Amino acid sequence: MRLWVCLILLSIVLCVSADRFGLHRAGQFVRGAVGGTWDMYRAYRDMREANYKGADKYFHARGNYDAARRGPGGAWAAKVI
Repeated sequence: MRLWVCLILLSIVLCVSADRFGLHRAGQFVRGAVGGTWDMYRAYRDMREANYKGADKYFHARGNYDAARRGPGGAWAAKVI
């Protein structure tokens, strides 16, 4: 219980002391991650629609490429997915 209280207080202090630039970069990372996830999903949906044996490598590579072009957040999403 004490650990959770300490973590919450520490996160509040860090959030309050964060400058706008840091919050802006964090927002860009999250937007890139969401966009990268959408790119990966779109490639998966296209792969299912094509229904062609052996084409999965192309669609995975296309999804990774599109996601990675979105910046660090998209690259992170491509790596995780």
